[in-house]
Amino acid sequence: MTSPAEIDLLGVLAYGELVAFERTAADAKLAPNLADKAALGAMAAAEFGHYEKVSAHLAKLGHDPFQAMQPFMEPLNQFHNSLTPRDWLEGLLKAYVGDGITNDFYREISAHIATETANLVSEVLADVGQANFSIERIRQAIALDPKVSGRLALWGRRLMGEMISQATLVAATRPALQELFLRPSGSDAATSATELVVMINRLTVGHAKRMDVLGLAS
Repeated sequence: MTSPAEIDLLGVLAYGELVAFERTAADAKLAPNLADKAALGAMAAAEFGHYEKVSAHLAKLGHDPFQAMQPFMEPLNQFHNSLTPRDWLEGLLKAYVGDGITNDFYREISAHIATETANLVSEVLADVGQANFSIERIRQAIALDPKVSGRLALWGRRLMGEMISQATLVAATRPALQELFLRPSGSDAATSATELVVMINRLTVGHAKRMDVLGLAS
């Protein structure tokens, strides 16, 4: 029998991929040239394909994908509305480091669910080409105007703080998902708190590495 936590994880992941599709398509409108516009359009299509895979898996498990996504619409929408990029570069950085943190979080949780679903999560979270695309464009922009690096570093730090808050908020949205998040192995409260701190440290390290790739201070 599929656990409620597994359905919740699939629900938040499905909605996250649907939102990623919308955001990437919107970013394509800001692209400075046709090549970038086409590249982002292809990435948006891949993200929609991921959404379809998760939805199909939910249906296979006997659950309505839309009902599974519903509880996570408000917290994810609030998060993205509070972190609207001001320009093309901030949008690229949000996609690269922001989505990277979120994906790391989902991978952490998926380690405690059924193997088939965990494999699907890993497949869906695979990069669709946006990481290298963002890295290249941001590096080019910094080379042309080094002053943008300070602004992007501040944006990256804000993304880190908000992403960690969002991850814990999403996990707390549903009791089953919160239990999986806080006590993945039936541990006591003290051990769970330690596990949480260790996991957040891993997410922070991953974020710092992404910022380092861009030459930005984390």
